[in-house]
Amino acid sequence: MFYLNEINVNLRKNMYLDIPAIEQNKAWENSRNQSNTIARYNSYLNQICLYVFIDWLRDWFSGKSEIIPSTYPSQDILPSIWEVVNGAAIAVGEKRIILIPTETSNLEELCIPQEWVDIPSFVGDFYLAIQVNLGADIEENWVNLCGFTTHSQIKKAGKYNSKERSYILPVQDLTNSITVMLLSMELDIREKINELPNLTAIEVQQLLDILGDKSIYSPRLRVDIPFEKWGAILDNSEWRQMLYQRRVNNCVEEHSKPFINNLSNWFQNIFDTGWQSLDKVLNTESENLAFAFRQPDLASKGAVKGISVTGVKVIDMGMQLGNQSVALLVGLTVEDKQKVGIRVQLHPANGQIHLPSGVKLGLISQSGNNVQEFVSRTQDNFLQLKRFTCLRGKSFKVRVSIDDFSITEDFLIEPMVTDIDE
Repeated sequence: MFYLNEINVNLRKNMYLDIPAIEQNKAWENSRNQSNTIARYNSYLNQICLYVFIDWLRDWFSGKSEIIPSTYPSQDILPSIWEVVNGAAIAVGEKRIILIPTETSNLEELCIPQEWVDIPSFVGDFYLAIQVNLGADIEENWVNLCGFTTHSQIKKAGKYNSKERSYILPVQDLTNSITVMLLSMELDIREKINELPNLTAIEVQQLLDILGDKSIYSPRLRVDIPFEKWGAILDNSEWRQMLYQRRVNNCVEEHSKPFINNLSNWFQNIFDTGWQSLDKVLNTESENLAFAFRQPDLASKGAVKGISVTGVKVIDMGMQLGNQSVALLVGLTVEDKQKVGIRVQLHPANGQIHLPSGVKLGLISQSGNNVQEFVSRTQDNFLQLKRFTCLRGKSFKVRVSIDDFSITEDFLIEPMVTDIDE
């Protein structure tokens, strides 16, 4: 047992630990083996927290106990977890500490992925909220240990969010002192959890076929797959590794890979192939296209008002529509450090006044679910999705379709990463 007079550094409300530049660079380098940018950044954040906190934890235990905290389940297995879920685990003897990193500057609640609470091989004893600050100056980056909770408290007092498959606990309900957590290692603080279903070989194969599609950035949020089945896949180390390998090594020809438009670059006036800024369209010879955006009835509906940057892409609808073209507009507004407001519109192009009847404009979530869809009627001169916000690090898709024709554009808003080379 440890005694309070042995330490005093953790008795303050929060504890800040510096992020060594060498550890930050190592975390970024070791995050390359993920299937997409979001998974890579998730791996990056979690490795930073794991490196910094486990070093501090080992120093704390040094001389007090024979226990040596270790990465759980092991360093080489963690990429398969970070591919699909946020969080890292440290084994301290027979106990387990789950680290939940976030870049939220004004942290009000701890959001714990359900996997760490309800999957037997994932479940922890303690859950530590870690705020990560990654600024422009790498020498001033830090993590803040905001407080902890227990598995028992989460199951009894946490609010379950079925949409995000997470347990939510207000920050004010956390215990601030990390010392208290370390002095509670002998307590039994796990609640009993439900058993996961036994899957047949056919079910496993079907699930791997669906979830192994790396264009689905958040397979854990697939509403058509019950969490119990998803949990059973992750709980089995062999199946989880198979899922990871499919997502990372599911190679296709380069030209058939989905191209992801990086919206973060638009704020620097850098547009992906096929896109150009609306301002450029309005001030060039593209009069046939620019005419649609100058119509006063569109401006009155807020088509471009207040948009920080707007990109335009002309889409050829195919021979079955006489090669008629439409223009897809995506407008971005920075709302705060974490969120970007998105407005998506579809307009006729090449001098046309109305959209073809029956054109569909749809929004598809990061998990692959249809969120919105609107269909043009006779003499509609534009379609517009309901305005939505997107967190940095998240992605979405926009689909334009009519009859047998369909085209999907993938978009990503990258988190803010500075001073780290690719």
